[in-house]
Amino acid sequence: MKKTHNYTCINCPLSCSLELTEEDGEVLEVRGADCKVGQKYAVEEFRNPRRTVSTTVRVQGGVLPLLPVVSAAPIPKALVREAVRTLAAVTVEAPVADGQVIYPDILGTGVDIIASRRLEAGVSG
Repeated sequence: MKKTHNYTCINCPLSCSLELTEEDGEVLEVRGADCKVGQKYAVEEFRNPRRTVSTTVRVQGGVLPLLPVVSAAPIPKALVREAVRTLAAVTVEAPVADGQVIYPDILGTGVDIIASRRLEAGVSG
């Protein structure tokens, strides 16, 4: 039985409206993409949607109380909420270097969570 899935491409400002038709898990057609990137996006979104995680963790002994962190690569979309909950329990000690691994291999994905800025030691308020 054929099914249609609708997506909005997020790879460029055009935000193409994509329509993917599949049957029994096999992609038959992608319509609406103005470029190959959009077509690839629809197929990836159907087969294995992934997202970059961006959040903050607590800092002890830093000039700021929170440190922005990001996943070094996208993780499966289904794990994003659990990853953010996991990171909400993390506290790091200042100083922290930009790109420093804060949480290795989040949820067994093989993806590290890294600091997205440098944070000096000092008194946080």
